[in-house]
Amino acid sequence: MITIAIVGRPNVGKSTLFNRLAGRKLAIVHDTPGVTRDRHEALAQIGPLSLRLVDTAGMDEGIPGSLAQRTLAQTKSAIAESDLCLFVVDGRDGITAGDEIIADILRRSGKPAILLANKCEAQRRVELSDAFRLGYGEPVQISAEHGTGMSDLFEALAPFADEREQPATDVETKDAPLKLAIVGRPNVGKSSLFNRLVGEERALTGPEPGLTRDAIAATWQVDDRKIVLHDTAGLRKRARVHGQALEELAVESTLNAIRFAECVVQVIDCTAPFEKQDLAIADLVSREGRAIVFALNKWDLLEPESGAITRFKRLLDELLPQVAGAPLVAVSALSGEGLDRLFPAVLAADAAWNRHIPTAELNRFLGRALERHPPPAVRGRRVRLRYMTQPKTRPPTFALFGNQLKSLPQSWLRYLQNELRAAFRLDGTPIRFSLRTTKNPYANE
Repeated sequence: MITIAIVGRPNVGKSTLFNRLAGRKLAIVHDTPGVTRDRHEALAQIGPLSLRLVDTAGMDEGIPGSLAQRTLAQTKSAIAESDLCLFVVDGRDGITAGDEIIADILRRSGKPAILLANKCEAQRRVELSDAFRLGYGEPVQISAEHGTGMSDLFEALAPFADEREQPATDVETKDAPLKLAIVGRPNVGKSSLFNRLVGEERALTGPEPGLTRDAIAATWQVDDRKIVLHDTAGLRKRARVHGQALEELAVESTLNAIRFAECVVQVIDCTAPFEKQDLAIADLVSREGRAIVFALNKWDLLEPESGAITRFKRLLDELLPQVAGAPLVAVSALSGEGLDRLFPAVLAADAAWNRHIPTAELNRFLGRALERHPPPAVRGRRVRLRYMTQPKTRPPTFALFGNQLKSLPQSWLRYLQNELRAAFRLDGTPIRFSLRTTKNPYANE
């Protein structure tokens, strides 16, 4: 497999090319320069070529400690880890002083590079004779947006292919990686936690809210279990992002990461816990049917207090009954405190999400639950629950059979949900019900 870093100035079309080669829209694309800030990775198969693509931020100098300087460091790390670079320039602008600076950085890195002139639509091949001064020969003219010139690009990539590699095949395995997304409000420490877990400065961090825009993926290995970990943009209130194209794209990227995930770690700032937006995010994860674990971040900023975790857990169950009992872990992404408890909590939530309960066991449970607290009568008639089954997992879904089930109050279904959690260790996962009223055989007589 060839690792390819896509580099260039801001707004030359790197993310558009990344999406084109990946075969799907993974990176946010917008006319605003500097949209991409973190490295974004994807696997692609193009004919015999197995590629690991890395989209990078636009290379732009900045003062030490500035956001531009930190994004430049991320891009240099991507170049160092790559086998080959795709050096993208804007075919409409021609070669600029910024392109020459990037060419010098690439030469000093010692990495081979292919020069690409983007935005060269088929109807107008551009004159780029001055591109030779960059030292990478004649540029391959492409249009990443329209897909033109891709055959020329693949031809240029062919010499870098490992002749021994075989085309990728889809193989189902019980050891498939666990898909995990980190979500939360802006500036609660999601990217810091992401970096701490993967063991490197993989995502940009800083005091500025909203640094992360794309959902960035990396692999986290714990013992013999592989986890595909997604860092995401902070989810703000809908009214605050309405009409702001970049913010809306970042939110959509986060929502896609949640839908992709099997389990979600929601980061909560313990110095300002369970704000309205925290509850809205947890409710969103529950409605998407994903297992959830809560990470109380910045725990090192609180004064030690006996029973604090118990108090937070009680508050969590009161505010979010739809995910009552979900694991809650106190951590500090900055110091690493508590992170050894996070992985076991994720595994427990994932196990609950995948748990299947035999029908016979379910109906013994149902009998006991009905004895303790039968459902209320509806217009003087008893609601009869005859039996229940579990037709689905991921999340656990239970079918209830009986009469007048549409009249069951939500309070009683919540009671049954809590009983199921306690009886079958279903903490950390949403529980769904399918109400199936049995037909009355005498209804038409």
